[in-house]
Amino acid sequence: MKKSIALLLSLLLILGITFANAEISQELIDAAKQEGKLVVYGSCEEQYLLAVCQKFEETYGIKTSPQRLSTGEVYAKISEEKGNPSADVWFGGTSDPYSEASKNNLLMPYEPANASNLVSDLYKDKDGKWYGIYKGILGFMCNTEELERMNLPVPQDWDDLLKPEYKGLIWLSNPNTAGTAKVFINTIVQMRGLDNALEYFKALNENIAQYTKSGSGPSKKVGLGECVIGIGFLHDGITQIVDNGYDNISLVVPASGTGYEVGATAIFEGAKNVNAAKLFVEFALSPECVSIAPEHGTYSFLVIKDVEQPAVAQQFNLDPNNTIEYNFDDAKENTSKYVEAFFAAVGEDDRFQTK
Repeated sequence: MKKSIALLLSLLLILGITFANAEISQELIDAAKQEGKLVVYGSCEEQYLLAVCQKFEETYGIKTSPQRLSTGEVYAKISEEKGNPSADVWFGGTSDPYSEASKNNLLMPYEPANASNLVSDLYKDKDGKWYGIYKGILGFMCNTEELERMNLPVPQDWDDLLKPEYKGLIWLSNPNTAGTAKVFINTIVQMRGLDNALEYFKALNENIAQYTKSGSGPSKKVGLGECVIGIGFLHDGITQIVDNGYDNISLVVPASGTGYEVGATAIFEGAKNVNAAKLFVEFALSPECVSIAPEHGTYSFLVIKDVEQPAVAQQFNLDPNNTIEYNFDDAKENTSKYVEAFFAAVGEDDRFQTK
């Protein structure tokens, strides 16, 4: 009976993939194959990036060259290149830097047929410059063994992180390089207002031990105990628990509310292999692409229809809808201003890693 059900689910998934890709024109596929190559900047975890690019190359026979960069690095790079990018398409990483790039005309508008696969219009740029793939919840990853050793409770809300007993125990990513930190800044601003948020950042900065280059950086040190409390996306904590065996990590959704990321994909303005880039975006928005994420250490919630959410993520009772109404328009217009205000409030020192 179980085998029959599994076979049926597999068949439905295959049918879903077939229908999802049915509207992609043969003309686009032929034009993409004629270009024959594609360069991808990926801001998701490298294992997932490589798997996606390999599957795209195998599916369409287009030589695909991936490079893993944080969202901040990608944004800085395409800003410097000013419409003559060295890559064609962006895959993964939180959408706030995508929105900044959209605002500054660094992304090309495109209306993919597979945008119909999105579960909501909330997960796409209103100007058609980026499209969502997954959703990640912002929260705390805590080393329970270290906290117990120090006779400290697991923090349950944002204000808990300001307590003096947590001084030197908290890690966050660097807003200059990591989109995760930009989502954190936008979240606190949207929840508290700018002035109160800046006071919060100054107080939190007193307890921060390290600002990592990558948004997933804190999660990778929690199980080891180097970082006792990491602020980041909770699916990165799930990866550490499930794939790396760190059962000493507790995942916390802040009690007063939290923000979230939309992991996205987009085409760079001036892309040299524009048809291959369009085809890649179509592929990125298909069940065929996103369904491989859990096989490669990525357990974020998917925003594509006709795919099962990662079973592992569901075991942690994380509700993907238990978040604030994150204001993407405000993030698009003001992220750069908020980041500048953040550094004006806290300063910058050798805790802010860039390598």
